[in-house]
Amino acid sequence: MEHVKLRKSFASSFGKISYDFMGEGPPIILVHGTPWSSFNWRHIIPALSQWFTVYYYDLLGYGQSDKPEGDVSLGVQNKILLEFLHHLELNKPIVIGHDFGGTTVLRTHLLGKQDFEKMILIDPVALAPWGSPFFSHVNKYEIAFQGIPEYIHESIVSTYVQGAAYKTLDKETLEGIVSPWLGSSGQSGFYRQIAQADQRYTDEIEPFYNDIRDPVLLIWGEQDNWIPIEKGKELRDKIETAEFISIPNAGHLVQEDQPAELVSHILKFLFTKA
Repeated sequence: MEHVKLRKSFASSFGKISYDFMGEGPPIILVHGTPWSSFNWRHIIPALSQWFTVYYYDLLGYGQSDKPEGDVSLGVQNKILLEFLHHLELNKPIVIGHDFGGTTVLRTHLLGKQDFEKMILIDPVALAPWGSPFFSHVNKYEIAFQGIPEYIHESIVSTYVQGAAYKTLDKETLEGIVSPWLGSSGQSGFYRQIAQADQRYTDEIEPFYNDIRDPVLLIWGEQDNWIPIEKGKELRDKIETAEFISIPNAGHLVQEDQPAELVSHILKFLFTKA
């Protein structure tokens, strides 16, 4: 599956959201994280689409969706996901969220009162403290980063995203991840979404993890340098309905490091009766 233009869009209350779908069967929603896009699901979508209708979209401020100058934080992403489900007329789909996408799923469930058939969370941002020194630095000096030369910006983004993977990302993969962040709107969008990352969005929901009753699968890369696996085990202990799977030879970007093993765990969970 190549990274092609998302064919569909809907007008959310916050901006245009680009999306697409593949396959037939029960619905699955894929929610990516930061600084990723639907591109990073390209190994997962064709496999799942053999049994499911797989919907995938770019978060507001990311990929092929609008990159407005305003709010693109976690505080709006769960509201957009609710609007997306309404647009698709889906009541209780399966949902898979990675990184900030996992946060968005949790906020949609706990704050938006949206039930899911099953939730699969891949290395989600869910427990304090989080946020790298790079995040903190951009938060303080966002305007300075907005003005750096494009070739330096491209180098920063490339180095940053490579740190999420266990394996060295090949040229095509790296280009697919970095390209939405190039150009004037891409560069400003990259630093904007980092500057707006705020731990209060997980602090707001962390006390309610024990209230989750929908089936949950937590999947973690054993070599995740962004969010250590110990955080995943801590999160498992807070969610009564959670199963926990770790994947060796995988970092934070599990869907690039070990896509086949990731799909196998997803399918086993989905085809096991709750």
